[in-house]
Amino acid sequence: MLSVVIPAFNEQEMVPAAAGQIDGILSRAGIPHELIFIDDGSRDATWAEIRAESEHRDTVRGVHFSRNFRKEAAIFAGLQAADGDCVAVIDCDLQHPPEKLVEMYRLWEQGVEGVKTDRGEESLAHRVAAKTFYRLISEATHIDMTRASDFKLLDRKAVNVLLSMREKRAFFRALSSWIGFRTAEVPYEVRERAAGESKWSTWLLIKYALSNITAFTSLPLHLITGCGAASFLAALIVGIVSIVRLAMGRVVTGLTGAVILLLFLSGLIMVGLGIIGYYLGNIYMEIQDRPRFIVSETCG
Repeated sequence: MLSVVIPAFNEQEMVPAAAGQIDGILSRAGIPHELIFIDDGSRDATWAEIRAESEHRDTVRGVHFSRNFRKEAAIFAGLQAADGDCVAVIDCDLQHPPEKLVEMYRLWEQGVEGVKTDRGEESLAHRVAAKTFYRLISEATHIDMTRASDFKLLDRKAVNVLLSMREKRAFFRALSSWIGFRTAEVPYEVRERAAGESKWSTWLLIKYALSNITAFTSLPLHLITGCGAASFLAALIVGIVSIVRLAMGRVVTGLTGAVILLLFLSGLIMVGLGIIGYYLGNIYMEIQDRPRFIVSETCG
């Protein structure tokens, strides 16, 4: 059986459409399946729509969080609730084409991941930021993740490995690549939303990127070390030049340059402390050992 995990946050317009399209496509293909909607603490009628779909369709189940725990927690809640021999993850907004699930299912013994051939309509700043983010994650995992997405199908063995990981700030997109296993790729183009608006603001995307980078890789800490070494080298060169000029009887001036250098080094130190603060925050969250999510209600 195929379990389809569908995270949803304030998606009251899309729940009926997603349930109808995905259920219809898989039924026509003769694929035994279940649809698991995860309501990530929505503030609209998303949970009411999920309950209505579970009463109308035997294949639909729902899990409702007590509050918003973010998408990664919703994905892992779906993996935990899934009973299928393989599990697929797809967005509720249907920007991931649901008909690709059939192609994925036919290849599921190899392990399948949807890869983007087109990111859809995005601003230039968003594209540059996304490329930078995935370049850092690719460096950490030693796997090309420039086209990676949450839209993928996993074998039960891979799902069990992911569920065995106890880290609280788990980055599903990277971890599902990091665990290995054989994979096959199914290319797709990102579609426009049929209804509603994206819940991802620019600020939320920045926080999401910073949280996942610091949760998954120590590369930013190494960058601080590199910047510190470069600053030390620059200061050493300036010091040597000043000593040589002084020995030659030339007056050593440059108050403006000294002030600029001091401001630069101060800014570098503050940025370094900020990055270290992110890692300390991650350690603090892990030590607390709170659950990834809290389920308040289920249906179906």
